[in-house]
Amino acid sequence: MASRDDIKFLSNPSLGQNRKKYCRFRKFGIKHIDFKDPDFLLQFINEQGKILPRRITGNSLKYQRKMATAIKRARHLGMLPYVADLLK
Repeated sequence: MASRDDIKFLSNPSLGQNRKKYCRFRKFGIKHIDFKDPDFLLQFINEQGKILPRRITGNSLKYQRKMATAIKRARHLGMLPYVADLLK
């Protein structure tokens, strides 16, 4: 019987394994999301300027709401664009 080391794979077998998502706000103890920090908020919007959903970012519901409010406030003040082409 061939061992696992003897078997040659066409692709990496660990490629399909996903890591567990976590809320970075709870992990690092961030209590307040500042809307005046557009560089931090850019992590949570895609290239078109849309807010990324919880299932992609891994945020908890409480911090996803706070983050969405902060992005909307930054957009209102002109720190972040509402719509953009290739923002990142």
